[in-house]
Amino acid sequence: MTDERPISDVDFVDLMRRRTQESAALSRALLEDRALLNSLEKAAMETSEVLSAGGKVLLFGNGGSAAQAQHIAAELVGRYKRERRGLPALALTVDTSCLTAIANDYSFDRVFARQVEALGARGDIVFAISTSGNSPSVLCGVEAAKSKGMIAVALTGRTGGSLKTKVDYCVMVPSDDTARIQEAHLLMGHTLCEYVEEALTRAAGRDGPPHPPRSTIIEREES
Repeated sequence: MTDERPISDVDFVDLMRRRTQESAALSRALLEDRALLNSLEKAAMETSEVLSAGGKVLLFGNGGSAAQAQHIAAELVGRYKRERRGLPALALTVDTSCLTAIANDYSFDRVFARQVEALGARGDIVFAISTSGNSPSVLCGVEAAKSKGMIAVALTGRTGGSLKTKVDYCVMVPSDDTARIQEAHLLMGHTLCEYVEEALTRAAGRDGPPHPPRSTIIEREES
């Protein structure tokens, strides 16, 4: 006979309600954060221009942020919502032989930097994902990217950590809760992928005018 007694006195429905309310509140906060929206918009425009010019997107992070990097790369290589050509995007978190070899021969701090050195080129763009903004391996990856003339974008939590001063665009989610920050990163990643698909489709002349030119980005940054 099945024992129907609960294994915990935690009210799951109440817990789900509270976490959903927290997530919804953070989503509303994103819409009110002008600095975040401006940084994310510029990152999306830069990504579109890089891909239009034949460049590629490299993404990296640790743990949940590694999963985010892989998710965004998959949306770009495959598709998000529109049928279009595959876009060159690579998560530097998926090759276990490469990761373990670099960690073993050098140190774990170099697992992304070494791959950026090997695979990145001037004019490419990197997305460094870290909820704290202080992950040593992510910081080293950004330093390698900047040394090669690549554009660097960081997705972080509230303060931006050490990444804030090392990247071109730092998108700082106004939260200190790791889970909520990761949920926001996924929302922003999906939005960026949708923008890129629309921008490249329009640039190809199939659905209206192209996305705003680089001069518009500069004007917005100066205003």
